[in-house]
Amino acid sequence: MGKQVLIIGGGIVGLSCAYFLHKEGHQITVIDKSAMDGGASYVNAGYLTPSHIIPLASPGMMAKGLKWMFNSSSPFYMKPRLDPDFIRWAWAFNRSSTKANVEKAIPLIKDINLLSKELYGAMHDSGELGDFQLEKKGLLMLYKTQKEGNHEKEVARRAADEGLEVTELSRAELDVLQPNLSEDIDGAVHYQCDAHTSPNEIMGQLKIYLQRVGVTIRTQEEVQNFEFEGGKISKVNTSKGKYAADEIVMASGSWTSGLAKALGTRLLIEPGKGYRINVTRPLGVTLPAILMEAKVAVTPMRHFTRFAGTMELSGINHRIRKERVAAIAKAAQNYYNNIEISALEMEEAKCGLRPVTPDGLPYIGRSSHLKNLTIATGHAMMGWSLGPATGKLVSEIISNKPLSMSIEGFHPERRF
Repeated sequence: MGKQVLIIGGGIVGLSCAYFLHKEGHQITVIDKSAMDGGASYVNAGYLTPSHIIPLASPGMMAKGLKWMFNSSSPFYMKPRLDPDFIRWAWAFNRSSTKANVEKAIPLIKDINLLSKELYGAMHDSGELGDFQLEKKGLLMLYKTQKEGNHEKEVARRAADEGLEVTELSRAELDVLQPNLSEDIDGAVHYQCDAHTSPNEIMGQLKIYLQRVGVTIRTQEEVQNFEFEGGKISKVNTSKGKYAADEIVMASGSWTSGLAKALGTRLLIEPGKGYRINVTRPLGVTLPAILMEAKVAVTPMRHFTRFAGTMELSGINHRIRKERVAAIAKAAQNYYNNIEISALEMEEAKCGLRPVTPDGLPYIGRSSHLKNLTIATGHAMMGWSLGPATGKLVSEIISNKPLSMSIEGFHPERRF
């Protein structure tokens, strides 16, 4: 028998939960505080990345953050602030940035990425969302320096050991795949296991599909507080009304930690701001690429090319830092010949907030003290890649079905 399920959050994770829960026969309502037309699910690079097996919390990352703390145009910027939640998160992030954490995370990240890529393919082939871009051309990791090249080759060897398809490319081999690159690019690693999409396209069509099959979507409605009874959430009170549901799914991204406090629990999440620039002129970019030294992603999407990147830890805000946008534009010009991003294109840059956990792994699972609460957040830079897999796992949790993979390592109440 189907349940009444209330999903808080309408990004790719929340909508994926709605998609798969509806398939299981549940009645779904999605609530989002925004108009559901912007944010991290719309401004990301559109990658499906089994190759991204190394979590953000890895050896040396905290040192980089401290080094770049006072450089607001750096790829990984932590704004200095005396915020207790940020200090707790930073302490846990530092404790998690170990080789042991990386080794524990690699198989988990690989498995959930592969599951999600398979689900994107099934959604595409079903035709339910109409035609959307899903290209399996892989991902280039372009490097200029021997240091970055050696680092990525080490990751590539580990990825190959995990059964992922990857090739090291010389400069001559690279030029065949992607012409018009800057002369000082030394080579690349090509992860053929990866794919790419256009996020706006999928988000728009997913909303249309869900509403067509009877999912209720309520926008610009903010959750304010909760009521409890018998170890469950009995009511969710919003700026526009009250909701009772059999099951609650918390898929509210960077806002989850604030809502968790209202539930009497603590989830360490830090908003990681990313930026994007869209260029609608033909640029000759044929393959998705990450510009390694600059930490910038380049994606040939339908009708435009997207340049995206940076990780800015400065709290919940949507302030556009022009120096960070300029750094992305400069990177594009430094890695490709004859590409120059205009002032107007930079002026139209957008940003989104990605929820980052201390160990770089998402929170997916049931709460131990609230029987009808399932948490699905904390995907950091892999939110787009992991949306469908998370939705599928949440649907299996709520439907009491066997899980597609073990999620013990994603438990929301794990210790750091």
